Amino acid sequence: MMRLNKYIAHSGVCSRRKAGDLVKNGFIKVNGRKETNPAIEINDDDEVEYLGKVLKPVKEKIYLLMNKPRNVITTMEDERGRKTVWDIVKEKVDHKVYPIGRLDRNTTGLLLMTNDGDLAQKLSHPSCKIKKIYHVVLDRPLTEEHINQISKGVVLEDGRIKVDQISYIQEQGPNHIGVELHSGKNRIIRRLFEHFDYEVEKLDRVFFAGLTKKDLPRGWSRKLNEKEIIMLRHFQSGK
Repeated sequence: MMRLNKYIAHSGVCSRRKAGDLVKNGFIKVNGRKETNPAIEINDDDEVEYLGKVLKPVKEKIYLLMNKPRNVITTMEDERGRKTVWDIVKEKVDHKVYPIGRLDRNTTGLLLMTNDGDLAQKLSHPSCKIKKIYHVVLDRPLTEEHINQISKGVVLEDGRIKVDQISYIQEQGPNHIGVELHSGKNRIIRRLFEHFDYEVEKLDRVFFAGLTKKDLPRGWSRKLNEKEIIMLRHFQSGK
């Protein structure tokens, strides 16, 4: 037994959230009839169709870690024809894998992609506060006054933000900043420094949920090893 939205996501069509939208909007048939309830339970004997194609859940789970380059969109496709993360990995896998979270077009660094819908939903949930570390390069040195204010917390348009740690990257100068946080809010790093009138020239995610960029050049991806997969499956909030 498997819920319809989960069944669709595990068939490689899209994420579970988008699968729910497909069902609600009448794009899915179950046993030849249109079904609009994403939570309906599907049996092995049921036939699920999307755009005339019979869907079957993918049994092989794929976990890819990418070191995303600049000028790449964190989506599966782009209406304007811009390069996407899927364009980078599609020749390396037999099934579609989807990004967990987002990095904006000009942000580089670690991005996890998978067809494991359960893991993707778990790591994307607000309660699962994943530890992320960024290397930020500003257009000018960050003052000690501002670094202290950011440490204490800053009120932005969508609420108060407090980073876990912020410090100068000493060997690279006072405009190179290391920031550790758990927040998953959109463009949070850029908005945080824009609040103090700094321009973020470069933004690189160097740590994500216990994973690092070690031996992973920019634009490359690799499959996670068994130890890393187990770590993510047993991930606890705040780790």
